[in-house]
This record gives sequence, C-alpha cells and structure tokens, in this order.
Amino acid sequence: MVKLNKIYTRTGDDGTTALVSGPRRLKHDARVEAYGTVDETNSCIGMARLYTGDRPELDAMLMRIQNDLFDLGADLATPDTGEVPAYEPLRVVQSQVDRIETEIDKLNADLDPLRSFILPGGSAAAAHLHLARTIARRAERIMVDLAHSPDERIGAPALKYINRLSDFLFVAARFANDGGKADILWVPGNNR
Repeated sequence: MVKLNKIYTRTGDDGTTALVSGPRRLKHDARVEAYGTVDETNSCIGMARLYTGDRPELDAMLMRIQNDLFDLGADLATPDTGEVPAYEPLRVVQSQVDRIETEIDKLNADLDPLRSFILPGGSAAAAHLHLARTIARRAERIMVDLAHSPDERIGAPALKYINRLSDFLFVAARFANDGGKADILWVPGNNR
C-alpha cells in the first residue's frame, strides 16, 4: 500500500525525478514523458466521468481503466533492465488488454454504423472522452518511440493496452452521444 505523508521532497528541484526502480531521470526524459502523458489521459478520463453518472456501466468501465492507467504508469516508471529485480514489478498484463477489447465490443454492439468521420464533441461526456482519446494517442506515440530507443524496453501488453485504450475511448464517446445518434459528422469540403 502506498503511504504519502509528505507531498514535496525537494529532490526534483534539479529537474530530475526518481523512477520506481530508483534511478533518476531528467523530467523531459521520454520515459517520464510517457508515464506523465498516461497520467494526463487518466485525469481527462476523470473529467469525463463527471458526466457519465447517468450511464453506470460506462462509468464503471472508465473507473477500471483509470486503475489500469495507474498500473501502466507504474509499469513505465519501472524499466525492465533485463536484470532480475529485487521485487516483482507491476506490469500491464494481457488479461487487461482482453478486458478492454471485450468492453469495446460491448459498447460498440448497439451503435449506429459509421457513415463518416466524427468531429469531437456532442455531449459533455463525449467531448471529454474524445480529448482523452487524443491524449492517449500521444501517450502511445511516446511509448512506441521509447520502445524503439536503444537500451529501453516496454512490454507488449503495455503497448497493446494503450493502443486499445484510444479505440475504447472513441467507442465510449459514441456511446455517450446517445449511442451515436448525437455524433457530429464530418462533412468533407463543407465550408469551401
């Protein structure tokens, strides 16, 4: 269990932060950027949840995802160095990916088929979910870049999870827009 008695430590005043495994990294390091952007996604989902109380099934899914995103942040903040760790690090696992896929399918089952791209917006919940989707995509780009960097590793389930998350958030936004009936469709060339 995490226990935080003192919030500020002054150890980051030099522009570094400690990873869970101990080493310090610059605050603009790609790994720190990755888990920071995951945290930003989580915060945006929290904002969306202010508007999902009338849809308890969706709200419960989003709460599970918020918990998963803390797992993902812990995973990213504990780099796999290839050495045997002193403790078992928290990692995103395939069952989390499987669950989010099942939830995507469940929400998508009754949505109206897409006839066009969708403009982000509609209901307050949908607008926030679309914003969370774009932040999740940025987190994914950072994670993929990090995974292709020398001496860095990211587990396959973590990469799959962040990829599925943006899909989930897209479908969830449509679900929150009255099952897609209140989606705002893109009209190509409409303002020419």
